[in-house]
Amino acid sequence: MVRELTHFVGGEHVAGTSGRFADVFDPSTGEVRARVPLASTAEVEAAIANAEEAQIGWAATNPQKRARVLMRFVDLINADAPELAKTLSREHGKTYEDSLGDIQRGVEVIEFAIGAPHLLKGEYSSNAGTGIDVYSMRQPLGVVAGITPFNFPAMIPLWKMGPALAAGNAFILKPSERDPSVPLRIAELFLEGGLPAGVLNVVNGDKESVDALLHDERIRAVGFVGSTPIAQYIYETAAQNGKRAQCFGGAKNHLIVMPDADLDQVADALIGAGYGSAGERCMAISVAVPVGKETGDALAAKLTERVKALKVGPSLEKGVDYGPLVTADALARVEGYIQKGVDEGASLLVDGRGFSVEGHENGFYLGPTLFGDLNQHGPDAFRFYTKTKTVTSRWPSHGLRDGASFVIPTMQ
Repeated sequence: MVRELTHFVGGEHVAGTSGRFADVFDPSTGEVRARVPLASTAEVEAAIANAEEAQIGWAATNPQKRARVLMRFVDLINADAPELAKTLSREHGKTYEDSLGDIQRGVEVIEFAIGAPHLLKGEYSSNAGTGIDVYSMRQPLGVVAGITPFNFPAMIPLWKMGPALAAGNAFILKPSERDPSVPLRIAELFLEGGLPAGVLNVVNGDKESVDALLHDERIRAVGFVGSTPIAQYIYETAAQNGKRAQCFGGAKNHLIVMPDADLDQVADALIGAGYGSAGERCMAISVAVPVGKETGDALAAKLTERVKALKVGPSLEKGVDYGPLVTADALARVEGYIQKGVDEGASLLVDGRGFSVEGHENGFYLGPTLFGDLNQHGPDAFRFYTKTKTVTSRWPSHGLRDGASFVIPTMQ
């Protein structure tokens, strides 16, 4: 049976009323796990109004009491982490161990935010100018929002909401519609920990929800993590509407391998950095650049052996190195990028296209893929063929986090 998810507003699960839904898949099987409602502008505005009312009392709560709520939340999420990680794996596709790490890295920021009573202290300088004393005060902004990506559905929402809540703000989370169950459970746990209803609201949605947050004057600040084009759009729109904005866009991550490097250690590190979580990490290494052909050839040989030995399978199966990609669209997109690399003459050392897992043939699996030396394009036309797209060698900062493959061009 396919579940119908909700929003979480005012301390309660609230059914969507827009009539629009998105499918939430189990990437390991390709089956639809749930339907998530996509909020209308009116639904977002209602959540903002609820948060605005709740924020008044939360801001008046002294920082020590706010910190104690965070303390109780940490205890609750640690106790719930095994089940939460399973839910995360079923909707995202990363392995159970990766999911536990996703949760733990978020909890660490909540633990940091528990120090808010000290961090929120103001400053006082006597006689800063002749007969002039200067002081500063730190006060909540009001209602703030987080727009977070699919690849870390626990960690990044916790990174955004922890400091915001500790500082006395109300927080509205618009999580990725691809894996929304973990953010909804986090909101439940905060309520259990003593957070007043309405101080943390979760609104599921798409661009309509995002635009509603960006244009509503009651939202004072926005935090975002995602692709570079969307980060630019959110930053510009937030600025035009007088909001503070913190936007993290995509990146290309490179590893330079010097001739005297321990290549076994490099290869082992690259396997985790390039293929872990199917390459869907923000800081996944997609390009390794050895210095000199001899270094490149030796590294390629070591990597090819290790890449072919990687085990790909269902996210909750023991002994799996990485699981499926998050959606069928992501799989098709990455396979298209691989084909583009082949069409442009790249050396494909390991081809992971067409990979399937017995008993899970409809899952969104991509076998590990490795491109080799690309110097045939010449120094001026040098290109990196990565797990996401073909980009010029001018070290671009854009790209998605999809697919498990990277390239080894050789720096001469």
